[in-house]
Amino acid sequence: MTKKLYQQIDKTILKGLPNPSKEKYEMKIKVPEFTFLGVHEQPDFAKLYITFYPKGKIIELKSLKHYVYHLRDIIVSYERLINIIYDHMTEAYQPDRLRLTLVCNPRGGISSKLVIDSDWKDRGGEEKFKDYPERDDEWGILM
Repeated sequence: MTKKLYQQIDKTILKGLPNPSKEKYEMKIKVPEFTFLGVHEQPDFAKLYITFYPKGKIIELKSLKHYVYHLRDIIVSYERLINIIYDHMTEAYQPDRLRLTLVCNPRGGISSKLVIDSDWKDRGGEEKFKDYPERDDEWGILM
């Protein structure tokens, strides 16, 4: 396996399909075996939760699987990685809302959870969705 730096993550792997509905709905996707190489080139393990409100495109799950598999030999910190995934998915799908939650397995007895939501004002959102804690609880990932 050839190790790559985060600049080599291929965002073109992500493919979209036409949204079959004009109505509003929510897609929830769980990647329970998310792996990548940490900055010390040691494997890191996490669960990635994606909450997605589509507009014109939906996520082609096969391409998401290939994208996630592609990350297994990428050397990157999880803080940088969640931001890269967010940027790539936002560009590829242009959703009404995208929320990513990365729950990392404990290392040295310390757990961490990272969250990004396109609805946050700091991310350019309008803060029109007021469901953050309840939505996390649905996934069972409150810490």
